[in-house]
Amino acid sequence: MNKSIMIIGVSLISCLFLYGVEQILMVNYFIKTGTKIVLFVGIPVLYFFILRRSIIKGLFNFASTNKRDLKISVAFGLLAFSIIFLAFWILQDFIDLNSISNELQEKSNITPSIFLFVALYVTFGNSFLEEFFFRGFIFVNLYKQGLKKTAYIFSSLLFSVYHMAIFVTWFEYKILLLALLGLFAVGFLFNWLNRNSNSFINSWIVHLSADIAIIIIGFKMFGMI
Repeated sequence: MNKSIMIIGVSLISCLFLYGVEQILMVNYFIKTGTKIVLFVGIPVLYFFILRRSIIKGLFNFASTNKRDLKISVAFGLLAFSIIFLAFWILQDFIDLNSISNELQEKSNITPSIFLFVALYVTFGNSFLEEFFFRGFIFVNLYKQGLKKTAYIFSSLLFSVYHMAIFVTWFEYKILLLALLGLFAVGFLFNWLNRNSNSFINSWIVHLSADIAIIIIGFKMFGMI
């Protein structure tokens, strides 16, 4: 089987499976997290070790990352942090924080008492998983195979649609569409940041910054600040 087709196929199946776990089975947050870890780590590791054993080392060779690219990533990270807060301030009248909080508690068992631990995982663990999967596994592999346009578009599109499983019931249709378009643009930017490297450290820096802003909003949502 063609390697690029395999990457596209298994990544699509993984995200569809996660959507089913999130919106159909509606299991608690910890089961969803465990499922995501198995899929987002297990499938790429199997691919790397069975078909391309050498490339996995490059993904974690953060020391080789261009210093100029790192500075750009830090700048984008600060920008992302600011944009999220600005967007929240502008759109907060259209976002029902109480409804989101209730849904998280009822469907995912995320309560204020454990939100700090969830926040730490989301900021460091989840951002790592998503960057390893969408940028390290999908984008870098397709890009290095010469499928540059496919790498940019497919990785960005799957990244945005994948998040529908998380917030499809949170927002009105117009806000949801705006969020999806924004996530596609973010995914495209994340890919661009990693274009000169086999690793995903550049996009991870920006992802961390964005997640920190979201977590702070989460603390406000739960009345913890």
